[in-house]
Amino acid sequence: MNTASHRLTEQTQHIKQAALNLGFSLVGIAEAVPLEQEMVRFAEWLARGYHASMGYMERNQDKRHDVREILPGARSVIVVAQNYFKEQTSGNKEQLCAVPPAFGKISRYAWGDDYHDVIPPKLEALCLEIKRHQSDAATKVYTDTGALLEKQWAVRAGIGWQGKHSNVISRSFGSWFFLGVVITTAEFVYDSPMPDYCGTCNACMQACPTQAIVEPFVVDARKCIPFWTIETKPEVAIPTKIADNMDGWLFGCDTCQDVCPWNRFQQPTSEERFQSRFEETSGEQTNGKRKNSEVWLRLDDIEAMTQEQFSTTFRKSPIKRTKMAGLKRNAQALRRESEDC
Repeated sequence: MNTASHRLTEQTQHIKQAALNLGFSLVGIAEAVPLEQEMVRFAEWLARGYHASMGYMERNQDKRHDVREILPGARSVIVVAQNYFKEQTSGNKEQLCAVPPAFGKISRYAWGDDYHDVIPPKLEALCLEIKRHQSDAATKVYTDTGALLEKQWAVRAGIGWQGKHSNVISRSFGSWFFLGVVITTAEFVYDSPMPDYCGTCNACMQACPTQAIVEPFVVDARKCIPFWTIETKPEVAIPTKIADNMDGWLFGCDTCQDVCPWNRFQQPTSEERFQSRFEETSGEQTNGKRKNSEVWLRLDDIEAMTQEQFSTTFRKSPIKRTKMAGLKRNAQALRRESEDC
């Protein structure tokens, strides 16, 4: 190994260790080259209308295709994964129907603080470390905030493979992690993509309450519970076909991840800000006693909530994204579902 290659290897190892020291669970680096086959599949997904009303996904295709349209001269795409798994588990429809009064389940990613507040400062700190070793390096950070195919870059960087439910799966952490990306003009040693280890397993497809996973690796947002409970505007009614099959989900849905065999390798997060903030309203009731094992919110409380209470309760929480009116709409849809039990 010549001096230049040795230096590049050392810098790569240093940056990866810096990412881990910042609290990230995994880190990989891909070469900043165009996403050719990935964009073909993305274009097919758009053409089938599977992005529903998320029109922003149709824009900036040049940037999604080639990150050098975002950052001229980009040479590397650093992808980090932040584990957010907590010990509690969500309930199922049988449990929901057995609990008076009715509760709604919250997606695990929303139990703690919003990852949009937690991850970006760590990415900026990583950028400073890059510039400390390569002073002329330019950087650009993303955390689900722009025209970037983050999952595809995670696969390119060797973080994991994209499962049939479309989430990226790691052999070390399962799928319970957020992604963050740094695009940079700095050069590093690049990782290789990981093989697909889903095999013949279709557990996620079979378990989806609304059959939104229409074929392996393809999710139709028009059928997806998170789309209706998070992405849609509050004034948009949840279709009856979806509302009748929400399986108790008030905000988001974790069913496909809950059944994934690879999530037996899940590990509790070390990030305190992702710990549940809803202990006082979580759990199910059995024989009149509350078990602190599921994060459910009481539908009565949501329906009676004032704007001030909503703003206080969900400050720094991802749940604020759906707005109070949206959360109440979700609760009303769930109320109808529980009445049908």
